[in-house]
Amino acid sequence: MSAPDTHSQPDALDEMVAEYVSADPHFSALYESAKRRRALLRELAEKRQEQARSQTEIAALMSTSQSALARLETKAADARLSTIDRLADALGYRVEHRLVPLDSRRDGSVR
Repeated sequence: MSAPDTHSQPDALDEMVAEYVSADPHFSALYESAKRRRALLRELAEKRQEQARSQTEIAALMSTSQSALARLETKAADARLSTIDRLADALGYRVEHRLVPLDSRRDGSVR
């Protein structure tokens, strides 16, 4: 999976994100979190395709429907961690979660 081009010109989405961030400083953190989940879901979809396994087969292992898995793989939904874990497990993977300090709190301060 290749990294997105970070040197491209800002587009309408970039401008909208900047507007939301200026209105709500917490929006940026929420947006970055959603981007990380989407990247993980894209990677899991790629793993399913590499394994030549159908959405129907994987959905059955997850106890969900093929259409729900299709939405998970293609839509910008806010997927639950438990759902991502079930998808990874059905594909023979484990998702590892870890805590990373926020840049603004590296001094040890607590808000």
